[in-house]
Amino acid sequence: MKSITALDIVVIVAYLAGTTVLGMWVGRRQRDAKDYFLAGREIPLWAVMFSVVASETSAITFISIPGLAYTTNLGFLQVAGGYLLGRIVVAYTLLPRYYDGELVTAYALLETRFGLATRRFTSIVFMVTRGLADSVRVFATAIPIALILKGVIPQQYVMPTAVLILGTLTIVYTYRGGMRAVVWTEILQAGVYILGGISAVVILGRLVPDGWSTVWEVAGAAGKLRAIDFYTGFDRPHTIFAGLIGGAFLSIASHGADQLIVQRLLSSRSLRDARMAIIGSGIVVILQFTLFLLVGIGLWTLYAGKQFPTPDSIFPTFIIEQMPHGLVGLLLAAILAATMSTHSGAINALAAASTHDIYLPVTGRSPDDPRTLKVGKLFALAWGVILTGGALLFPKNQQTPVVVIALSIASFTYGGLLGGFFLGIFWKRARQRDAIIGMSVGIFTMAFVVFAKQLSGVLPFLAPLGKIAWPWYVLIGTTITITVGILSSLIGRSSTPPAAQVNRSVAQAA
Repeated sequence: MKSITALDIVVIVAYLAGTTVLGMWVGRRQRDAKDYFLAGREIPLWAVMFSVVASETSAITFISIPGLAYTTNLGFLQVAGGYLLGRIVVAYTLLPRYYDGELVTAYALLETRFGLATRRFTSIVFMVTRGLADSVRVFATAIPIALILKGVIPQQYVMPTAVLILGTLTIVYTYRGGMRAVVWTEILQAGVYILGGISAVVILGRLVPDGWSTVWEVAGAAGKLRAIDFYTGFDRPHTIFAGLIGGAFLSIASHGADQLIVQRLLSSRSLRDARMAIIGSGIVVILQFTLFLLVGIGLWTLYAGKQFPTPDSIFPTFIIEQMPHGLVGLLLAAILAATMSTHSGAINALAAASTHDIYLPVTGRSPDDPRTLKVGKLFALAWGVILTGGALLFPKNQQTPVVVIALSIASFTYGGLLGGFFLGIFWKRARQRDAIIGMSVGIFTMAFVVFAKQLSGVLPFLAPLGKIAWPWYVLIGTTITITVGILSSLIGRSSTPPAAQVNRSVAQAA
């Protein structure tokens, strides 16, 4: 394998230093906690749009999507189509409610509808889910660092060292940056790794004999260019029905009930800007997925489908072996910095939820209290340590693409969260007890669905559930949550819709 040169190291160090300085500079003025978490609601439309794209794709897309295409085909585009449909639903159902109340977190909306206990419950569910999913992201991005360190330190210490380097840099970066730093550095990262994807397409065209005409011919004959599958079963993840329906529900949950994305949308200057940003991001994401899936198809043709230790090691290996020096350093730096910015956004969102959904209601302090900003930063520091520790516990030599693992983790609880929001919006009889019971049953049931394969040895009747593909998880969880919540609301209730249980205003809930 071609080694990293001094030029690559210089590029990596310079790029990371420059990105960190940029983040520190744009986020240098933090007046209060709201400014720290929402950037004063001053981010322009186009910046929010690309920040949303960068936060959900990041280095996992860069590393894992080419590996997914290498081992399958272009079927993931069906899921991407569902992502766009889901964003349109969020733009016209949930976003108006968030902007009505000047909220800081998505879960404050549930307090105004149900009560404080529901807000705390959903916020804690978000924290657990986001903590697990972003630990996977850190692990994924440590893969190229490990390739750099391989041969420099003993093999058993390569991945732990890579995780610690990335995690430590991210913690330092996040503590000072705030949401302004998160958004503007993400825009830079998105531009760089899109450039990396385009560069890979160009280089693959030169390395494969007769270029992309050979790729189209060979990959087409092998079925690698298949993008639509009309199979109607529930056991395949990349079908037109699983993609459009399951992908739409996943997108509604991730962009409407997950603080990581909602926080960016709430940083927009207006509801109109937020709507255009979220719908525009869906179009950009489809184009971006197409680019990186094509990279995977090109890699499959170049390497003649040979086996790699893990799918997520295929593209980083190509970068180091085939790309010119200097560009290798830039792309590796982009992978690292992309996750630093995305990971920074996750830490900021977790800190916002901890501060506004847990700390402020317990202490009774105001969001404008100067101590709130200090506490928010301490939460950011704590979450950075927790996520880094989680990445260290992730199993090595994972054969499942990391993007699938991350989406499966998110889908595990997204159904319960989304069901809670829909129950509050569309079922007037529902009260706090009904929402919490519905979400609890939905999440508990999904645990058996998600882990059915592992549990089927002890509980054989779960084996059929283990065949359900991950895009269906959110729809199933949402359906269970809403159904249980409705049934709970009908037990021992009069036919008259209940009065609002919460007297505090939306603004106070924020």
